[in-house]
Amino acid sequence: MRMSGASELAEQLRAVAGDERVLAAIASLPREHFVPDRERHRAYENVALPIACEQTISQPLVIARMLALLELRPDDRVLDVGTGSGYHAALLAMLAGHVWTVERHPRLSAQAQRTIAALGLSNVEFVVGDGCRGLPARAPFDAINVAAATGEALPPALERQLAAQGRLVAPVGTADQHLVLVRRTAEGFERKQLEAVRFVPLVRAEPET
Repeated sequence: MRMSGASELAEQLRAVAGDERVLAAIASLPREHFVPDRERHRAYENVALPIACEQTISQPLVIARMLALLELRPDDRVLDVGTGSGYHAALLAMLAGHVWTVERHPRLSAQAQRTIAALGLSNVEFVVGDGCRGLPARAPFDAINVAAATGEALPPALERQLAAQGRLVAPVGTADQHLVLVRRTAEGFERKQLEAVRFVPLVRAEPET
């Protein structure tokens, strides 16, 4: 029996993300539901694709890598910053207990909510707002995923919202971006810079007046 596009994609990513739970989630999630109609023929290519509001759905290889770095457990509480298409949030929902996903663009948030609901995933809450502020009312989080470049430094509010032994992964930088993995320990925060990546910038809300 021929493998589906999602299954073939997961096999391509095995060398990068050896986490079997991550690979199984990717293999079972139809990525074509998260891309515009004009891009559906490319849904299972290992490339970033444009979506609405000048944003992108990230390259599957990078998504798989970020998910593996988070070491997600079935009962984890996860904050997802930058909902975008909802693909990343959907994978997080398949791997963790509950996901709160924050998006600055109401149009993207609403579309992602419809897509994820149609797939039968009910453990995702959608918030329109400034992801740099996190969600202090729902903190602490076991894992935080940031799906857009934060600039030269991680927003301090996000690190503060990590639970003990919590993990955060984010692209950090402007012209030169790298994945950064943060772990909260009893002594403070351990930070590790990893491979180079390319993400759209994290959109911040207008300052309150």
